[in-house]
Amino acid sequence: MDGIQHYGAFLAACVALNLTPGLDTFYILARSGREGHAAGLGAALGISAGCVVHTLAAVLGLSAILTTSALAFSALKYLGAAYLVWIGLRMLLARQAVRVPAETRGRGFAAAFRQGMLTNVLNPKVALFYLAFLPQFIVPHAPHPQLGLLVLGLSFIGTGLGWSLVLALLGARIHRLLQRRPRIGSWMDRACGAALLGFGLRLALQQRG
Repeated sequence: MDGIQHYGAFLAACVALNLTPGLDTFYILARSGREGHAAGLGAALGISAGCVVHTLAAVLGLSAILTTSALAFSALKYLGAAYLVWIGLRMLLARQAVRVPAETRGRGFAAAFRQGMLTNVLNPKVALFYLAFLPQFIVPHAPHPQLGLLVLGLSFIGTGLGWSLVLALLGARIHRLLQRRPRIGSWMDRACGAALLGFGLRLALQQRG
């Protein structure tokens, strides 16, 4: 695919990251478990809409950096690498704990969609993650890096939406399972932490070319 490298590895990483329990996962589980499948679907679509915003921001913000400014590229690279290593180590070293979903306000599809989107858009860690993760799979000096970033972002959203819909449909059962067996979530955290740590180190060593 023009401008994209290691697309298969990218999709595998997307699946692994989306399967790891996090804020979005437990928000969907909470809405679906408390209000039914419609609210869970609204939450899933709202989170995906927020990811579209982050994808467009990444495309617009990184296009000039990737092609014109070596200093800005390096600054962003090391910032992103440090963040990925930090969250990877936190996941690897975190103590086992039972996750408690945040309280939500409002009921129904529309409220779940709106809150899901705002939770995602207003989370600066999500924006920084997009800026750190997507460029690793763009070919240096690609003729159209914006198109590559857009395809990668939409691919990430697609895999995430698929899993989010599963969570919305099976939310109540999965929620109860993780509440009873927190070790499952703990091991999933460690697996994702190791993956993010590897991506962070790789990003720190990457050359602009």
